[in-house]
Amino acid sequence: MNLLHANDRAGEYPPSWYAETATPLAPLPPLQGAVRADVAVVGAGFTGLSAALHLARSGLRVVVLEAQRVGFGASGRNGGQVGSGQRLEQDALEAMLGPDHARRLWALAEDAKALVRALVAEHAPEAGWRPGIVHACRKPSEVRHAHAMAERLARDYGYRYVEPLDRDGLRAIVPSREYVGGDIDHGAGHLHPLRFAFGLARAALAAGAQVFERSEVVGIDTGAPVRLRTARGTVEADHLILACNGYLGRLHRAEAARVMPINNFIVATEPLGARAAEVLTRDVAVADTRFVVNYWRLSEDRRLLFGGGESYGYRFPADIRAVVRKPLLRVYPGLADVALTHAWGGTLGITARRLPHLARLGPGMWSASGFSGHGVAMGTLSGRLLAEAVRGEAGGFADLASLPVPRFPGGPALRAPLLALAMTWFSLRDRLGV
Repeated sequence: MNLLHANDRAGEYPPSWYAETATPLAPLPPLQGAVRADVAVVGAGFTGLSAALHLARSGLRVVVLEAQRVGFGASGRNGGQVGSGQRLEQDALEAMLGPDHARRLWALAEDAKALVRALVAEHAPEAGWRPGIVHACRKPSEVRHAHAMAERLARDYGYRYVEPLDRDGLRAIVPSREYVGGDIDHGAGHLHPLRFAFGLARAALAAGAQVFERSEVVGIDTGAPVRLRTARGTVEADHLILACNGYLGRLHRAEAARVMPINNFIVATEPLGARAAEVLTRDVAVADTRFVVNYWRLSEDRRLLFGGGESYGYRFPADIRAVVRKPLLRVYPGLADVALTHAWGGTLGITARRLPHLARLGPGMWSASGFSGHGVAMGTLSGRLLAEAVRGEAGGFADLASLPVPRFPGGPALRAPLLALAMTWFSLRDRLGV
């Protein structure tokens, strides 16, 4: 089964609050006939659009092929959080990679946030960048670790934007008895992801990139030049960028073996009005410390946008509302009477070590995927890094491409069941509070 078609209607955005509140681009035509380009990009999410924008600005001829619509995948469906650092914390990265490499990764992540803020300001102010992400801890040991990391970031990295929160400090912002403390990162932020994707697309088009929607790539002939085939046309290019993340699938099986597609789910409540203060007292986003993370924020019309729950097969569950309602009510039991007006799922890509996977696949062939929940920032930055690598400037790209990203065990037939088994174990640990 093809994930591009497993859960969605062809060419239609999911019934999300994001799709309902974003002004879409006019449909772009599918590829027809033969086209020549300097660079072909597969995928019109944050990575592909950022790559196209930066390449087109440098004067290269860029063609983007999108199987569905611009921002159709995880880029238009996620929680909208733009976090600091990588998915792994700096102490884990220092132990794994050494302090120098860990510092370079921190610097890249800071660059990623700055890039997103700059692109929002220039091309998508309607995406509504807002500062602040709260990290909500369930156990005293997690609180101690969070506070120690805030001190470490200030001391060793000069990052002084993380404010430790004790139980009362956290509950003053997040009125839930589920958590016992944490921190708030004032240097992180959140936004409307689909509006951001549309802004990137408009900017790439204005810079001269060609973007073709409903143009699924069905075959790649490697060589010089590389040749991409769709149902109605072909693209020949000197360079190829695969920006497919969880949808990499059959396009490059060796890369897909390192990136596992998983499904995550979000609901939106009815507007809460004055009851929004029962959820958040400040306009910040929240992520908790569960292995299967809960994350949430308030929308501009005072709805709770709450993400929780994962699945590891091709199909979304039949009742997404029921899946997400359970963790939502665990955090906010007082919202049991509130209607859930929207529910949607999305497919993202994770790696075994939760590190992004950038790779040079061969002469003129590049890939970026596996952002493991940090795709708004790191996906956008990776697009720029890929553009720089195509132009022969591979510094930041090399720091990410050198990360250890092993294949998932089990091969195509067994890796999803093995991951599901492992995630079930971690979910059980979450429920037991281990």
